Amino acid sequence: QVQLVESGGGLVQPGGSLTLSCADSGRTFSLNAMGWFRQAPGKEREFVAAVSRSGALTNYADSVKGRFTISRDNAKNTMYLQMMSLKPEDAAVYYCAAVLSLTNTVVTKSAEYNYWGQGTQVTVSS
Repeated sequence: QVQLVESGGGLVQPGGSLTLSCADSGRTFSLNAMGWFRQAPGKEREFVAAVSRSGALTNYADSVKGRFTISRDNAKNTMYLQMMSLKPEDAAVYYCAAVLSLTNTVVTKSAEYNYWGQGTQVTVSS
């Protein structure tokens, strides 16, 4: 059973940094491809970043490349999203997602994920 819980959201000024965490209480964390998505008010959920089950492969949305870093610690059953140089347009509810992966690949489409966390709010404002 995969149960994802995000944490680390909050209010940050433009240019600031935040690190989100996604903890999985299940026993298959290291077999899951993982990803981060976000949804702002009035907008569709969008892909942010993804990481393969080993952590060796990553993929980012163009809007966050060079500013966000996705990583995972399989020993701690936790995935992270380090966000730097935050902009007001980064404000959204951030969701982590997981899907059992038979190969070490990244998954970027939300429809391919079958486990989701409840989300954590990120607000970027001065």
